[in-house]
Amino acid sequence: MPDILIADDHPLFRDALQRAVLAALPQAQVRSAESVHGLYALIEQYPDADLLLLDLHMPGARGYSALVHIRGQYPGLPIIVVSGHEEAQVARRALAHGAAAYIPKSTAGDDIVHAIRAVLDGDVWLPPQLVGGRAELKPAEADIAARIAALTPQQFRVLTMIAEGLLNKQIAWELGVSEATVKAHMTAIMRKLGVNNRTQVALAASQLAVEPGAMQPLPDEGENE
Repeated sequence: MPDILIADDHPLFRDALQRAVLAALPQAQVRSAESVHGLYALIEQYPDADLLLLDLHMPGARGYSALVHIRGQYPGLPIIVVSGHEEAQVARRALAHGAAAYIPKSTAGDDIVHAIRAVLDGDVWLPPQLVGGRAELKPAEADIAARIAALTPQQFRVLTMIAEGLLNKQIAWELGVSEATVKAHMTAIMRKLGVNNRTQVALAASQLAVEPGAMQPLPDEGENE
């Protein structure tokens, strides 16, 4: 039985995706998560899953960051990106970052079924209105994507929390670790990203936003680690 993973924080759309999966693969076992952190727990439990349907915007994800990191950690897992964005450029960037398909949330159920079957057959799928042209990633975006892909899952969690503006003590509480552990993760993240402080970490992550450069103001903890 194929194992299919769904990561989406909207219950109604998550249910719609599940129905589409079962229409395409009646024998499938469907597992779902409401956040990127919950998704990692699922992937660790089902490392041989056959397909992931990933919402582009959900808790723990900033733009293409979750797509990039999961592709780096699990290169054999096909990923279909689902999103409320209808722009062709957004879809093409998702494909350039390794997605096998891009499904706008306005897509009809029958087309979602077709997309799932196409990806499982090894094809790349876009809705007809988005077909044509291709996205070339800027060198800086491609470079930061490769660096983020190399982070460990726990380092990626810390990265996303930094980008959300959380302080070290807040990150420590969320992860159930000490502040010293968070600082150790920060040091490793900065080394892997080639930056020197938490603001530069967030700026680097913002290059994978759907609208590059968008970043929340960060609190100043008076520290570089």
